[in-house]
Amino acid sequence: MNTMTVSDTLVPFAEAMTRYEPVIGLETHVELGTRTKMFCGCTTTFGAEPNSQVCPVCLGLPGSLPVVNRTAIEYAIRIGLALNCEIASWCRFARKNYFYPDMPKNFQISQYDEPLCTGGYLDVDVDGRTIRVGIERVHLEEDTGKSLHVGGATGRIHGAEYSLVDYNRAGIPLVEIVTKPITGTSADAPVAARLYVTELRDLLRSLGVCDVNTSLAPPGAAWGTRTETKNVNSLRSVERAVLFEIERQAAVLDAGGRVIQETRHFHEDTGTTTSGRSKEEAQDYRYFPEPDLVPVAPPRDWVEQIRAALPEAPAKVRARLRTEWNVSALEMDAIVNAGALELVLQTVAAGASPADARKWWLGELSRLAHEAGTELSALAITPAQVARVAALVSAGTLNDKLARQVIDAVLAGEGDPDEVVKARGLTVVSDEDALTAAVDDAIAANPDVAAKVRDGKVTAVGPLVGAVMKATRGQADAARVRELILQRLT
Repeated sequence: MNTMTVSDTLVPFAEAMTRYEPVIGLETHVELGTRTKMFCGCTTTFGAEPNSQVCPVCLGLPGSLPVVNRTAIEYAIRIGLALNCEIASWCRFARKNYFYPDMPKNFQISQYDEPLCTGGYLDVDVDGRTIRVGIERVHLEEDTGKSLHVGGATGRIHGAEYSLVDYNRAGIPLVEIVTKPITGTSADAPVAARLYVTELRDLLRSLGVCDVNTSLAPPGAAWGTRTETKNVNSLRSVERAVLFEIERQAAVLDAGGRVIQETRHFHEDTGTTTSGRSKEEAQDYRYFPEPDLVPVAPPRDWVEQIRAALPEAPAKVRARLRTEWNVSALEMDAIVNAGALELVLQTVAAGASPADARKWWLGELSRLAHEAGTELSALAITPAQVARVAALVSAGTLNDKLARQVIDAVLAGEGDPDEVVKARGLTVVSDEDALTAAVDDAIAANPDVAAKVRDGKVTAVGPLVGAVMKATRGQADAARVRELILQRLT
């Protein structure tokens, strides 16, 4: 038997793909945005004082009885319908028994063999190829508490002086979305995993933690033993975790070893996984129906009302906008990958053209966000303010250089674009007499350059334009300045 450690040699990904076919699966946990917890009336406000949002129900005290949160059921149905699932006409909750220090009851109320939503799918575009990811189930459950390990260097239990438990999160409603095994992705497996989670995130508009299941087998053979990788908390990490597991498992199989079914932990700093514990099977949790909750039977008319109220799916929105904005698939991917789609939409709604909205969000604002190490949406400028900057440029009040100064000032908290323009006097110099005088001064100060232009070397006009722009502090229209210079010299 060869279980392999992180320090062992890996098989390069391209080489592994010549001998093995990856099979991946993903389990995504989504915290629902309900006002109260899954089975009690405690609030779900984030960041409250530890253990201030608890009651006998979510603490699992004797004699307390849970009651299902109707809004959580509605949200789960909405997710299931968006993922093309069948909604059960009758389902029930179960007790999943296991012990953790932050598990108040020593069991979790979840769903087992009778989930709320089953049999859906989500299509993902991978390099122009559509991969249909089958959805096995979407079910509801409750979250656990949070352990805080005090002392030590890592913040983990090993080396800590003592541990504290905050039960505020215990009972927060979660939806778990489990895919069917995803086959046929070959070398695209890591990318397909990331794109699935990306598409799912866009669909749900919520945050989640993703567990990545990976197994390898020779093409055409029975599926290999799976491992479950936890602590995968970003889109990029999903891709890296799948890539590493393929290389690791290929090395195990090449050496004649056997892949162990286990839970492994992903390490963001190294992009590697390490063994955690052997993976439990369903029987290890000793599931049985939750005796304190009645079954859930969503009325069909209620389900259809939820279906009718669903928003347009992100994939359909992107397809529609590609036509309306006349952009290519690559351009749309750039907008989405930059996290700018909603910002561009709102900027267009505020009056900007799609081209102008894309120009500023994907250009200057993306650069500034990158320099600040933050997301576009976190910048201190609104889509309406960006639309106003674009309007001022279109009207000739600003040029691009001045517009960038206005954006910097808005980000610095100096006010709206119009206030900045007025306070700083940043409008384009449009007085023809003033421009002509500046042009004449530039020609007089640069006789050698002027001579070249007079001799027909029009491309030599640049230094003269630069001199005028410098004299006007960048507030002249460069195109108009060039016209005036050529009128004087040709």
